[in-house]
Amino acid sequence: METATNQEVLKQLETLYHEVFAHDGYGDIRLEMRILRRGQKEVIIHCGKQYRFVVDYVNRADQGNSGHPGQMEPQVGRDASAA
Repeated sequence: METATNQEVLKQLETLYHEVFAHDGYGDIRLEMRILRRGQKEVIIHCGKQYRFVVDYVNRADQGNSGHPGQMEPQVGRDASAA
């Protein structure tokens, strides 16, 4: 593995921040550092994007229908920002 500078790591972190900020959904960035031999550290940037959805449902048992208890019927829902 080729040695990097702190500036290269910070530049990558800044790039990922802008990507996650612009992402239309949830994302996370996590930084991990490990001490290595010979005065080095390993820096690992974990970055994942996620899409999250909020879906409304109707519990048929609560409505008294003849469906199985606990059976849920999906409904077309709105996102959490509209609530």
